[in-house]
Amino acid sequence: MSKRCRVLRLLIVAALASLLQACDIDLYTNLGEREANAMLAVLLRDGIPASRKVQDNGQLKVMVDEKRFAEAMAALDDAGLPGQSFSNMGEVFKGNGLVSSPVQERAQMVYALSEELSHTVSQIDGILSARVHVVLPDNDLLKRVISPSSASVLVRYDPRTDINVLIPQIKTLVANGISGLGYDGVSVTAIKAALPDKAGAQPQLASFFGLWMLEDDVPAARWLFGSLLLIALVLAGLLSRQFWQRRRVEGTYVLSDAP
Repeated sequence: MSKRCRVLRLLIVAALASLLQACDIDLYTNLGEREANAMLAVLLRDGIPASRKVQDNGQLKVMVDEKRFAEAMAALDDAGLPGQSFSNMGEVFKGNGLVSSPVQERAQMVYALSEELSHTVSQIDGILSARVHVVLPDNDLLKRVISPSSASVLVRYDPRTDINVLIPQIKTLVANGISGLGYDGVSVTAIKAALPDKAGAQPQLASFFGLWMLEDDVPAARWLFGSLLLIALVLAGLLSRQFWQRRRVEGTYVLSDAP
């Protein structure tokens, strides 16, 4: 009897675990803690159930219900997540050999400056994404007229942000980050992100046996309740069968002991 009960308990636990996790799929993997927390906060704020788990490599992954996958992707995209990946100076010049040509060094320097400045500008509150394109003058001493340095900045910003306040700060930041670049040599193109109006968007709730939950979770709750009810009926049947078998055996013993 005890062996059967142990097996049955294991089956119940396995069934519950599969029911709870069957609908969750990976949204993003190999994330850092800061980025995973930011994604989780955005999804929960928009009423999308989500969770994070630690991978075998120590990185994090964010999981959502399969039915809410498209909605979750749209919510993260509107929030500018995951953030852009930028190269730093060390990564750009890491692959250099013992001897590198001036043209190669110049191209690497321009790219590294663009990446570093793009990363810095994208960290400003209200900026969802940013790209900085840097133009440096040629190192040709024979030229009579040397073109000055210049930079072009493209930012995608949150509509709730006053971009007119940020543009002078962005121009000053970029100008101070490049040698020989003046304030007037920086141009900024600002594009307002097309974010959906979520002011009236509230998660739809439904009642299931007096418990309030998200409307999309009701089918899973019904399935879970039905499974638990079926398991309870099977358990009741097994216990009643064992009870009557024991009563029958005890009755047989009583009859056999009678004079």
